[in-house]
Formats: sequence, C-alpha cells, structure tokens
Amino acid sequence: MPDRVSARIAAAFALVGLVAVLAVGAGLFVSLRSLHQEATIASLGDLAQPALARVRAVGAVAELRPALVALKSELRPEVGLYAIVGARVLTAGAGESPVDVGSISLGRDLKAGESVGGSLAAGDGSRVLYSATIVRREGALLGPLAVVLVVPDRSGSLALRDLLRVLPIVALFIVIIGTPIAWLLARSITRPLRRLAEATATVPMPGTATEAVEPAGPREVRELTHRFNAMTRELDRVQGEERELLASIRHDLRTPLTVVSGFAEALRDGTATGEAIARAGDAIAQEAQRMGSLVDDLRSIDELGTGGLPLRPEPLDAAGLVRDAAARFAPRAAASGVELRADPRAELSLVADRAAVERILGNLIENALTVVRAGGHVLVEAHGSGGGSVTFRVSDDGPGFPPGALERAFDRFYRADPARTGPGTGLGLSIVRALARAHGGDAVAENLAPTGARVTVTLPGAPPAAG
Repeated sequence: MPDRVSARIAAAFALVGLVAVLAVGAGLFVSLRSLHQEATIASLGDLAQPALARVRAVGAVAELRPALVALKSELRPEVGLYAIVGARVLTAGAGESPVDVGSISLGRDLKAGESVGGSLAAGDGSRVLYSATIVRREGALLGPLAVVLVVPDRSGSLALRDLLRVLPIVALFIVIIGTPIAWLLARSITRPLRRLAEATATVPMPGTATEAVEPAGPREVRELTHRFNAMTRELDRVQGEERELLASIRHDLRTPLTVVSGFAEALRDGTATGEAIARAGDAIAQEAQRMGSLVDDLRSIDELGTGGLPLRPEPLDAAGLVRDAAARFAPRAAASGVELRADPRAELSLVADRAAVERILGNLIENALTVVRAGGHVLVEAHGSGGGSVTFRVSDDGPGFPPGALERAFDRFYRADPARTGPGTGLGLSIVRALARAHGGDAVAENLAPTGARVTVTLPGAPPAAG
C-alpha cells in the first residue's frame, strides 16, 4: 500500500474505477451479445423468406432435397439449411454439420410464414443460432413443413469487438470525472493533516505556546484536531507547571544552601569561635534537615504520581490517630504559644494505610501551626460520614487563605506567601490530597468567618482494591 494518504485515495479511486469499468463492461457484453443474437436470428428469418415460395411448390419428398440443394447454393457458405417434414429432418447436403434441429419446438400456435429462433448445440460442441419458419401446417403429400436456417453463433466475438470500442470511452469518462473528485477529497483530508503535522513541529519547543489549529476536513480529522488542541493546551499547562516547579526548587534550595555555605566558610576560616561554632553546627543541621524534608516531599510526590507508593491498609482507630497526631505536635504548639486541641467526636474506625493517614494529619497540623500566631488555636477533629467514610478536619483561626488561593491551595510548591519566606516547601497540601485520592477520598480547603481556614479530608471506610 502507498504510504501517503493522497496516494492511497488515488489508488482507491483507480481500483473503484477499474471495478466500475469491469462491471459496465460485463453488463454491456451481455447486452451486446443478446442484441447480436437477436439481429442474427432476424437476418436468418429474412433469408428464409425468398425460399418459402419455392419450397411450397414442392409436391414430393424426392423433389424437396434437390430444391434444398439449389437454395443452399444461393446462401453464404456458413449458413446451414434444413427442412423439417413431419417427424423427418432433411439437409441440403452431406457436408452439413450435424445440428439437432429436430429438437426445435414448433408450437401449434405458429402459423404459416411465422418463425421461431434460438440457440442450439452443434455436433462439434459449438453453438449455432437458428431461425425456423413454418411453410405450411398440412400438405397433401408432405404434411407439415418448416425451413430451418442455422449459422455459427459469433455473437460473443462481435459483442467483444463492440465492447473494445466502447470501453476506452467509458474509462476516459471515469478518469475525467474521478480525477478532480479524488483530488478534492485528498486535499480536504491532507491539508488539515498537513497543518497538524506542521503544528506538531512546535510542540516540543519549551517556552513557546502552541497555537490552536483550526479544525477542518472530515469529522474524524476535525475530531483529531480538537484532541490535538486539547493535548497542546495540557502540554503548555504541564510545561508551565514544570517551570514553576524548577523555580520553586531553586528558590527553596537557595536559602538553606546559602546558610550552610556561610556557616561552613565561617567554620573553615575560624571566624566562628566559641558558642558561634555550636550555633553554626545547629544552623547547618537545621538547614540540612530542611533540604532533606524537601527531597522526601519530592520523592513522595513522584511516587504518588506514578503509583509507586503502595498502600498497606489495616484497621485503624480514627480517634486514636487524631489524639496521637495532636500529641506529637503539642510541644511545638506550646513553644509557639498556640493552643492545639484534638476533638474526635466518636470512636471511629476505618481501613487505611497508617503511615499515610499519620502524614495527612501531620502535614495539616504543621501547615496550621505555621500560619497561626501566638495566642491562636488549632483544632483537629474526626467525624463519621455516610457510607462508613471518615472525615478529618484541621481548623485554625489564622489569617486564612488569601483571595484566589483556595483554587491553588493543593498545587505543588504553591504557597500563599508571595515572598516564599515561610519554612514550608509548598508540597504539604499537595501530598495530603494525593494520599487522600490514593485511598479513594479527597481533600478540600475553605476559609472560615471571621478569620481562619479549614482543610477537610474524607477517606472511605476501606481503600479501593488495587488494580
């Protein structure tokens, strides 16, 4: 098969044209052959008319044969002459090819002068055409009498000859009509496909937004164009997120690297002495821990995005998880002057991955403690929901999410702090939602009145079966 669409369309039209020519040729051949047979039989009937008067004058069988011989001499050599007398068949001479003219049905409804024609098989296996004309139904001496003229059936060769004259005209007509149609059809398909091919050349280019391709052509090509435009929009979005991701990673690594580099230089050149050495060591350890936390969060995001983080579900006590999470962060909350309180409304149970649920609660509490000032409050709750699911809520009375931030609260590396001066990596809430969805649940964020924010995570009673 050709490797170009236009070539395949041209080949298809050529094949259809060939089939059409063959179909037309077959139909014409049958029609022309029938016409030639009818014309030949009619001409045989005309040839028989002059002989009728001479045959009618014959009074005895003995006189009929010489009359047939005389008549045969006046006909073309290929024409055979027979006479049917009652049940007998007489020929014009011994050289005639045996043709079973006795099998011709001469119906009683045929009158003198009327004829019947058709096709018979000759003794040598060939076909002949015949015309049998009634001379008289009854005679005093001879009884019923009919004259039969036969000729070889050449209708097939004549029809083929005529067909070879007509087919080139038919083929030329098909080419004249089919070529522009095939060209227009190929153009209607290849032009939009070519535009798509040209558009794909700019897709891999970073930093360049791919322009939408105007849908055109058949429905399938238009649908392909719509999907291509949707794909490029999604690709542009993903590339934008990648650029933001790289910028966020550079930003989040620059500060701890600057601190580590500065204190390491101070230790190396002896600038840090006495208690400054301990502070330098603490700062280096703290910033190294911060970079390690960033690396761990990145690994978690990657594992959750690729399905590489397997869940190990087990029966869990939701109320106990809430109390334990609050207890882990109690010292930090006390040091910050923030009241951290756990309030599980009932003893609830669910089947989930313990480490995942602990991390969900830990990330939510850590985010809340980051934004709540001294004297503020953080509340951790667990509620039962319909269908056996469990809802975890972490509320605070901090400043809440800024306008427009709720839609992006769960985006990777997004932080409401424009200067990005906070201690977080911007991945906490993204990990929370990813873990919740891995369990078949979800996470939503909302602002509270007059101030504060709340993040709600709903987990089903049991996670979906691994596919």
